Amino acid sequence: MGARARVIFPLALVIGILSYLWTQFSLNFTFQWYAVDLGPAGGGINQPENFHLILPVAFISWGLFFAAGGDNAAFGKVFLAAVFGTVAALVTMPLAFRTADFPDFWGIALWVGVFAFVLVMILIAGDWYYVAGTFPCFAAVFLWWIATGLDGWVPGGGGLENSLEAGKAGAGAFAGLISTPWGWVWFDTFVTLVGGAGLGILSARVAALITPRPRAAEA
Repeated sequence: MGARARVIFPLALVIGILSYLWTQFSLNFTFQWYAVDLGPAGGGINQPENFHLILPVAFISWGLFFAAGGDNAAFGKVFLAAVFGTVAALVTMPLAFRTADFPDFWGIALWVGVFAFVLVMILIAGDWYYVAGTFPCFAAVFLWWIATGLDGWVPGGGGLENSLEAGKAGAGAFAGLISTPWGWVWFDTFVTLVGGAGLGILSARVAALITPRPRAAEA
């Protein structure tokens, strides 16, 4: 095994194992452990609570962690990016559905444009602000908002309190099964993004522990 492979293999192994564990944990948490039992009608899965973990979102911040340098400072950058990006999306969602009614999407487009401008302008504050990470975090909230049916904007939008049985769940993924109010969309995305950054720093530290040390140069 070459010198490059000896460095990359431990990191790849750790990331592979953690990816497996995260996938198992997040999906079981969302659809089995912390969920409403639908019985036989659920077809093997349950209705998630308003708080749930979003499997793919963690991989966004996990990748951003390594893009930002893969160290403690990188975790701080990604955490702040998650704060700025998701809070901007949190403000955007209620403004969007108060600006334009379904199915006119120009309200969303307007406020996304406004806050995209704001997020870039914050660069004036200094190099501590990681705008390259802020944009994916901003987008992650909208990804999940769309996937869960744009609830809070579409009239009759869902959430756990508006169950499938009541016929009020939004038209999100799983036929409205994970229909979620926009406030919870933000919170679920933020928590998962921070968790992904945590997976990043965990994978880096564990990989460093098991990576063979280079041999001392011979005299």
